[in-house]
Amino acid sequence: MQQILNFFDFSTEKINYKTEILSGLTVAMALIPEAVAFALIAGLSPLTGLYAAFMMGLVTSILGGRPGMISGATGAVAVVLVALAKSHGVEYIFATVILAGILQVSAGALKLGKLMRLVPHPVIFGFVNGLAIIIFMSQLVQFKGPEGNWLTGAEMYYMLGLVALTMLIIWGLPKISKALPASLVAILSVFGIVVAFGIDTKTVGDVASISGGFPPFHIPQVPFNLEMLSIIFPYAAIMAGVGLIESLLTLNIIDEITETRGRGNKEAAAQGVANILSGLFSGMGGCAMIGQSLINVSAGARARLSGIVAAVMLLVFIMFGASLIERMPMAALTGLMIMVSIGTFEWASLNTFNKMPVSDIFVMLLVTIVTAVLHNLALAVIVGVIIAALVFAWDNAKRIRARKHFDENGAKHYEIYGPLFFGSVTVFNEKFDVLNDPDEVIIDFAESRVVDMSAIEALNKITERYRKVGKHVHLKHLSADCRKLLANADEIIDVNVMEDPTYKLVVDKV
Repeated sequence: MQQILNFFDFSTEKINYKTEILSGLTVAMALIPEAVAFALIAGLSPLTGLYAAFMMGLVTSILGGRPGMISGATGAVAVVLVALAKSHGVEYIFATVILAGILQVSAGALKLGKLMRLVPHPVIFGFVNGLAIIIFMSQLVQFKGPEGNWLTGAEMYYMLGLVALTMLIIWGLPKISKALPASLVAILSVFGIVVAFGIDTKTVGDVASISGGFPPFHIPQVPFNLEMLSIIFPYAAIMAGVGLIESLLTLNIIDEITETRGRGNKEAAAQGVANILSGLFSGMGGCAMIGQSLINVSAGARARLSGIVAAVMLLVFIMFGASLIERMPMAALTGLMIMVSIGTFEWASLNTFNKMPVSDIFVMLLVTIVTAVLHNLALAVIVGVIIAALVFAWDNAKRIRARKHFDENGAKHYEIYGPLFFGSVTVFNEKFDVLNDPDEVIIDFAESRVVDMSAIEALNKITERYRKVGKHVHLKHLSADCRKLLANADEIIDVNVMEDPTYKLVVDKV
């Protein structure tokens, strides 16, 4: 039994059921406009987004690696599916979602979640800030009418006033009392004011109807052949990648807020299972939602119960409470999401401009811009990681040094400092004076490391240069991994590794 509890991360600590249930109810309300909006962005029916939000939220809350994190239909996934929805229709969308889920389960099984270690902190800062801007900008549409024009007159004043009131309650109530989630109190208060005074303002029902039944089981009506697979695979691969990147980054952010540690590989597998079931139950798929996750943890939720309550209540709203939820003023949900965007933005990152390296600031700003402008979260993270890696390689390429001296036997020693890899081989080659060196040359790697094939080729070339003029080269103080690398390449390079049983090898620290 304990093994089962450990697998599902069911803590033995006391759960605050009131906080979990009320937070889940708040999240359920916040999920509705997001799911509807993202479904419409993808060119699908609102219920397709709502069913996805229910299935994603329920499955990941039960099986996921981060209790308290909320998943649902997201804009990142919607953007990926737009072109396919227009060209091939909703059935191909369902098939794509299922295939993406299979790829995500495979990623979890292969433990690829550890790749998130390669994402530098400036990239995370840029991603979070860009996402905050997206959340804020997506709320501006609520201040426009059906024709896309800005609201005017009393309608605009009512909208602004109700949004401001919502934000004020969310900001101020926790300073007075934390007995109830501030977000839920704000939503209910604004709802009550609108109903009591008969204020004519935009409601959820004005956006789309959310009335429906239980998500119907549905096998995608597509031809199961290689042609179909060739159509959906590129979209499925991108969707799987986008979903995993956004989910694992959200997991890391929630980890920092709660000062706990989630399980990335388990979350990846859970996201995959959720997408498979979403595709089989008429949903558009999705991934973790940072906005709703922040609403949840900000309300004090830390267990799986809040996510389960949010998913179940969303289904209850769809099946039984649509008429009531459709009367909810969009101003309340808009104010809530604007506060989420404010809370999401890493304001501390603004204080790093005079303290962080210029390269890190550039990466942070670039990722922010790509995220906010292109709404392509995966591309933003990939670009940021690539640039950060290139900057790191460039900085390390400049650090290689060679200290030179002669021993009592007349042999010349080159003591190498810094890693020898593709970026530093040119500088490394310039350190040697082949024509003027003595017959015996010792290259000491006590403070260096042979890293890659380019480094091996550099050693091959330098030893060949000395061999052509009749001189001998010895490699000294190679670490165990460097020796292994050279041994594996013994058909490419022929060098004399100097035997010296007294020196200490440079070893990896675990």
